[in-house]
Amino acid sequence: NLASSLLNVGHSWCPAGIRPPILNGPMHPRPLVALLDGRDCTVEMPILKDVATVAFCDAQSTQEIHEKVLNEAVAALLYHTITLSRDDLDKFKGLRVIVRIGSGFDNVDIKAAAELGIAVCNVPAASVEETADTAMCLILNLYRRVTWMHQALREGTRASSVEQIREVAGGAARIRGETLGIIGLGRVGQAVALRAKAFGFGVIFYDPYLPDGVERSLGLQRMATLQDLLIHSDCVSLHCSLNEHNHHLINDFTIKQMRQGAFLVNTARGGLVDEKALAQALKEGRIRGAALDVHETEPFRSYPRQSEELRE
Repeated sequence: NLASSLLNVGHSWCPAGIRPPILNGPMHPRPLVALLDGRDCTVEMPILKDVATVAFCDAQSTQEIHEKVLNEAVAALLYHTITLSRDDLDKFKGLRVIVRIGSGFDNVDIKAAAELGIAVCNVPAASVEETADTAMCLILNLYRRVTWMHQALREGTRASSVEQIREVAGGAARIRGETLGIIGLGRVGQAVALRAKAFGFGVIFYDPYLPDGVERSLGLQRMATLQDLLIHSDCVSLHCSLNEHNHHLINDFTIKQMRQGAFLVNTARGGLVDEKALAQALKEGRIRGAALDVHETEPFRSYPRQSEELRE
């Protein structure tokens, strides 16, 4: 019976299980907005302080969130520490909008949110320049082995002859003429591509969601498949979002498609890389080096077995 599956909300009708729409007219004078994880709200607070009550939850899960927030919050802000599954979203009784402070939605069940009538937004331009700078630093470090030479110097190694310098800097490679393969040519991917070109890299990319023509405007070469990119890249840099289709995009099978001795850089999402397969490839020398700014399970130090495998 259709009538029994509908809820009468004011003068509007709404299917059961879906949040009623916000009607025209004044809202509660001080709606409750919750920052779910973390306490850094320095950008948002000056805007919100005069129009809303802001709750700082600093939670790792919804079990740590106060009942008042679950019952009354109309908006939620979150970084990446907390995950909102369907069960978590069901706990919020009045939630209308979720804002991810950053890019990507991988810690929010956006399908469940849509079914519940909760809008989900993000800040896609957040930290684009900083992330691109970090990715470029990691790429340069792998090629020029700055970290290894710094460590050798701190340990008291003195390289006075050509032979000793070669030993300390063993594996350092020239950048100009190398091919950088970028997976995901969004804002960050494009920013990395432009930086890499300035250092002399030839840049190729794979992005099945990007319309034709972008590569011509940026002077890049587009690869038709992921396999094509892996085969032709001396260094692979990940700049795509994480979803159910690309979890462990870099795994034992795709690593074997990479050039022998290639580099891997990940500043996107930890779940894109099968770290066990990566650790094995590093031990076997199939991959010369990897630089990871993110890990599938964080904080990284909390998982000693995972940490030890990659450090070895």
